[in-house]
Amino acid sequence: VQLVESGGGSVQAGGSLRLSCEASGFTDDDRDMSWFRQAPGKKLEWVSNCDGRGTAYYSDSVKGRFTISHDKSKNTAYLQMNDLKPEDTAMYYCAASIIILQPASRLRRRSYNHWGQGTQVTVS
Repeated sequence: VQLVESGGGSVQAGGSLRLSCEASGFTDDDRDMSWFRQAPGKKLEWVSNCDGRGTAYYSDSVKGRFTISHDKSKNTAYLQMNDLKPEDTAMYYCAASIIILQPASRLRRRSYNHWGQGTQVTVS
């Protein structure tokens, strides 16, 4: 299994970026996809989840600005980020579980079996 993120970059505050996470090697669609981020000197932070049924969840810090989606036909998850703020600056990681997660597990790093290499987002 491999997850490959793309779409990061540098933007000014108020701008937008769309992150992509292309997955390969999975044998079925029963999994959650999430995005996490880690800013320099800070802990890994859960950002958003698209559960196995396609329902989206967001952290309070990005709710209303970010949109997650999962196109199973393309094996690709997306994170549309609008109205970006300097505090959104971080390395963004895509993560996939191998089962559909219970609600309490969606935010936990250890719930995810597969991770991408990360893509840097810088907002100035």
